[in-house]
Amino acid sequence: MAAANDSRKRAMPEFSIPMSSAELDESDYQAVMGVLRSGRLALGGQALEFERQMAAYVGVRHAISVSSGTAALHLLVRALGIGAGDEVIVPSFTFAASANAILYERATPVFCEIEPQTYNLDPDDVRRRITPRTKAIMAVDVFGHPADWDALQDIAERYGLALIDDCCEALGAEYRGRKVGSFGAAGAFAFYPNKQMTTGEGGMIVTDDARIAALCRALRNQGRGQMSAWLEHEHLGYNYRLDEMSAALGVTQLARIETFLAKRAAVAQMYTERLAGLDMLRTPLVQPHAQMSWFVYVVTLAEGLDRDVVIARMEQEGIPARGYFFPTHLQPYIRQMLGYRGGELPLTEGIARRTLALPFHNNLMAAQVEQVAACLARAAQ
Repeated sequence: MAAANDSRKRAMPEFSIPMSSAELDESDYQAVMGVLRSGRLALGGQALEFERQMAAYVGVRHAISVSSGTAALHLLVRALGIGAGDEVIVPSFTFAASANAILYERATPVFCEIEPQTYNLDPDDVRRRITPRTKAIMAVDVFGHPADWDALQDIAERYGLALIDDCCEALGAEYRGRKVGSFGAAGAFAFYPNKQMTTGEGGMIVTDDARIAALCRALRNQGRGQMSAWLEHEHLGYNYRLDEMSAALGVTQLARIETFLAKRAAVAQMYTERLAGLDMLRTPLVQPHAQMSWFVYVVTLAEGLDRDVVIARMEQEGIPARGYFFPTHLQPYIRQMLGYRGGELPLTEGIARRTLALPFHNNLMAAQVEQVAACLARAAQ
């Protein structure tokens, strides 16, 4: 049966230009090897140091390292007391983990439209979707562009709602000079290898709220409180800890984050300049009050173009491209659970059919950008 299933899988072509690539150097290798030589592979000083540096970088009082961005979001939903009968407003134009963290606690994600420029959560539609059951808003800094935090904070304060920053795609991004992750009750970062920096797997909760921080520290470690006796558990918790090797990598990666962000911005600028004037697509828009941290480089194809055809044509020339995102409210399991049929979020659904992610990483060279751009222009004709 396994062989039969494997035979039905689509063979992935070989590409000369990778879609994404982490940047590692000798300091990263030495940091990880140092942990291995120490014999202290968990619950050690590297995680504490990574947390200290992340809190300082974001500009918050507390940082709690966890095993993934999904784990960070889940713990925040749990720490905010969100549960059965509660609603959380969340964009559909995001990775499925945003909604999953809400569903884990048996709350209901209420999917919201995006605004048409940056594809972030539309504050006007947020207001329309608030009900007596609404307990929180989860905003996503999509593709590394900050959400409209002034408007969202005003809404949260007016209606007494918790505000969560899913900034998993946006480490280093700024909104009016303030780093994402410092807005709302708390934020969640992720460090998968395609992110601005990596720990392999891993995530981080950031907050100024001491209660949220203490509870998340307990919940990530099987519910043990800081003052609990050995094997005494105060809460139903999880094994969401970050191991010491990953944390050590986080320390060395974070030390170079500004260099990484500058490299990504330079690659994005090359793409934008090369693709300017092509009427078959729109390049990303960055609002003047925002500093984007460039998680991915996503263009929007013109109406009438078949994205799948464009991707297939590019792959025939050896250039990878991917669609971004499939609307969460139309995911098969969400349809089954919540009854969405399609058509509920026309702007999101329309944009999702036309977004196209191009190869993007720190060290993409000008010649490679030119190769991708020329290929895209031919494929979209």
